[in-house]
Amino acid sequence: MSSSAVKPIPEGMHSITPHLVCANAAEAIEFYKKAFNAVEQFRLPGPGGKLIHACLKIGDSMLMMTDEWPEHRALGPLSLNGTPVTIHLYVQDVDASFKQAVDAGATVVMPVADMFWGDRYGHVKDPFGHSWSLATHTRDLSPEEIQQGMAAMK
Repeated sequence: MSSSAVKPIPEGMHSITPHLVCANAAEAIEFYKKAFNAVEQFRLPGPGGKLIHACLKIGDSMLMMTDEWPEHRALGPLSLNGTPVTIHLYVQDVDASFKQAVDAGATVVMPVADMFWGDRYGHVKDPFGHSWSLATHTRDLSPEEIQQGMAAMK
């Protein structure tokens, strides 16, 4: 195959793809299957069985994963005592998806509610320390309407 036939962004991938580091990525994969209907695409075990790389599909997006590798400064949120990142997941039915995630072991950070920006939205933390917001878009609003909705909350 000539190099001109190779796509710079592989089939099925998006320009930005989360790549999560987890303490025990194999357990995290099983959790994401139960919580978010993730479909495992592949996994690449390394020395001692630790995962060097895994790829899951959630909805229409890919999620890459690896085990912690402290020698390469790859640490997950539990080792870092927190995360500055929230993964936002749009779903068809946020209430059902939120319940599914909580039933699988996620911790509620913010219950599902209707938001001023036009989404029905909730926020959970997974057992591996990663933060997830789940939403279903319910209303198309202009930037001005969103600003008015935010101002009305004061």
